[in-house]
Amino acid sequence: MDSSDIPAARPRSLLRWLGLAAPAPAGPEPAAQATAPDDPLQTACRRLGGELGEFLAFHRLPATHQSLAAALDCVRGNDPRLIDLVRERRAAGEPVTPEWLAEVRRPGPEDEVKAMNRLMDRLDDSIAEFGRTTVDARVATSEYSTALRNHVDDLHGGGRAGTVLGELLGLARAMLERTHTIEQQIASSERETRSLQRNLEEARRSAEIDHLTGLPNRRAFEARLEREVVAARANGEPLCVAFCDIDRFKRINDTHGHDAGDRVLKVVASVLGEISDDKCHVARHGGEEFVVLLRGQTLSDAYRILDESREHLADRRMVNRATDVPFGKVSFSAGIADVLAYADPRAALKAADEALYVAKQEGRNRIVRAPARLTPVANPRAA
Repeated sequence: MDSSDIPAARPRSLLRWLGLAAPAPAGPEPAAQATAPDDPLQTACRRLGGELGEFLAFHRLPATHQSLAAALDCVRGNDPRLIDLVRERRAAGEPVTPEWLAEVRRPGPEDEVKAMNRLMDRLDDSIAEFGRTTVDARVATSEYSTALRNHVDDLHGGGRAGTVLGELLGLARAMLERTHTIEQQIASSERETRSLQRNLEEARRSAEIDHLTGLPNRRAFEARLEREVVAARANGEPLCVAFCDIDRFKRINDTHGHDAGDRVLKVVASVLGEISDDKCHVARHGGEEFVVLLRGQTLSDAYRILDESREHLADRRMVNRATDVPFGKVSFSAGIADVLAYADPRAALKAADEALYVAKQEGRNRIVRAPARLTPVANPRAA
């Protein structure tokens, strides 16, 4: 951080809320309070409140719940990642705004995927357990009904047991009717359980599908990536990932309208979908960006497969059916990386994304393979 950005009167407190220095020891209390010092908890609360106020004042942030939570995490060192991001943003001369805080503190897609999967797994387990319970209860009730019916038949055959025996017979018959009702209720619950299981599976599939293109969405891709990494390592297979971005898609939307842009998205999805199989997975990552995961293909083979799709799309001549105005050449650029060449899959995704930036910078309509290291470049996709 440039030292000119730090108010001269309080550099030490700024270092404290950035987590770069230990809190300064409390100074002596004012003379008026010397005979009645604060409780230690009150002193600590006052000091923390002052540091939170300095954070908000320095960044000109409103005293909202979100801003106070961010200030507390910085002051107390609870979120090292946020502390680093604040430092980097200030060093770049950019302001720390409520909108920026909301963006950087938003849970990542992988967190959302894991949370949803955990919830669905719990629902699956609950429904399965309920189904097992109802089956067991139905079997037990059926066996009880059979035994009771046999005893009633024996009593009825006696015929000379008197009034008490007749009352017992009536009670037993009422119990049989009640048992039959319970069996019907349990059977209905089992049918409902099976319906819930089907609905849950349909909801899971729906939550993982991009409804415009019909491809799996980013949520599905995140889950698939974890499984494919495990499978590739277990089988000793290569695994590659590619980010594909439609070239000058904003221009298509601005010129032809969003409905036409949606049709272009569907065409690109269809072209990429042609290479899908049980080891090649294509998903819409968001906006005009697609992601491809290829297991069992080396980086060179994956490049060749993807480049053939790129050429196939670029050779097509599409026309806006609503206006008969040609779209011109529609193409995509891509960056591709060897997933297992990196310390973790996230690093490989970042490398593929940086390679995509390079492909855009070098003229678009091309694929760039990610080397071990890439120099980050400005994002040219809006052009």
